[in-house]
Amino acid sequence: MEINVGMTGQVQTNVEREDTAAEVGSGSLLVYATPCMVALMEGAACEAIAPALPEEKTSVGIELSISHVSATPVGMDVYATAEVTAVDGNTVTFHIAAFDEAGKIGEGTHKRAIISTQRFLDKVYAKL
Repeated sequence: MEINVGMTGQVQTNVEREDTAAEVGSGSLLVYATPCMVALMEGAACEAIAPALPEEKTSVGIELSISHVSATPVGMDVYATAEVTAVDGNTVTFHIAAFDEAGKIGEGTHKRAIISTQRFLDKVYAKL
């Protein structure tokens, strides 16, 4: 299977105290943290292309541009969606969005590179 424009993924979670800006250090309020929303969005992108990746390959995030437009309280369910909008060699571009039970909380674009898992890890750990 190959990665194609139009592939989609979705992931969801419930906002807990440890997912808040106050807890992760990205602010002082007990509301869903932007870094946690970003992680959820990246997870949706990973889900979108996972069926097309052979066992020895994975993807890594290389670019992200998002807006976080609405705060979400602890206890509310959130979900993120991703849709492949372009494939250029080993680079995959996605439209990503996140929602809580009241509506859209963020959206943007995201790029991931398809890499050989072992080669990537070998290169990373060679830094030590």
